[in-house]
Amino acid sequence: MLELQHLSYSVSSPEGTNEIVNDVSLTVPDGTLLVLTGPNGGGKTTLAKLIMGLAEPTEGTVVWNGEDITHLSITERAKRGISYGFQQPPRFKGIKVKDLLSIASGKRLLRRSEACEYLTRVGLCAADYIDREVDTSLSGGEVKRIEIATVLARESGLLILDEPEAGIDLWSFSRLTETFRQLHEKRERSMIIISHQERIISLADEIAVVDHGRIAKKGSAAEVFPSIMAGTGSECLKEGTVCPN
Repeated sequence: MLELQHLSYSVSSPEGTNEIVNDVSLTVPDGTLLVLTGPNGGGKTTLAKLIMGLAEPTEGTVVWNGEDITHLSITERAKRGISYGFQQPPRFKGIKVKDLLSIASGKRLLRRSEACEYLTRVGLCAADYIDREVDTSLSGGEVKRIEIATVLARESGLLILDEPEAGIDLWSFSRLTETFRQLHEKRERSMIIISHQERIISLADEIAVVDHGRIAKKGSAAEVFPSIMAGTGSECLKEGTVCPN
């Protein structure tokens, strides 16, 4: 179980202090799919980075499975079963996709059939990608799907995904959504997904709307999703995207 206790993160400048995350308390029970949504710049990605250890909170505590991990490194959190998928994944020139998947899985050598299965689950033709390098020859959407495949290969207890739909074509997005649904049905891990996509939001057990660094609204999908839709102008809906005001 993940517990965020009065978590805050601020940045100081000559103009003053900017509160990016402000006194957030949140609990994610085991097996729960939580979607973080809300306006751009509201603090969603920063909150996710605080959980992964990519940023250190100004105040508050991050507790994972009963252990205070607030000051642990990214590596230590990964060892404890937390994985993170970036909105804009890095590239690794000289490293082939199959090798990256093996590294992510923690196995010295991931069977080719296993690596291909992970690629298929994110909507990639395994035969076309398994031996390619993760370099600039790949599009942003391709790198994004490969990174999500590595997150799946880690088989972590908590998956954090920052806008997995970004830069992905409609067919691949449908495949990813189905993968998330299947993962969630097994209830073997918790998932936190930052998204504005209606099809992802509708999968959630709970939705938290993050605005101005705070949890503006939180509850079950049945409770929160209708209010999001009711407060969203028709001009903000495009191909199933929810853009809260």
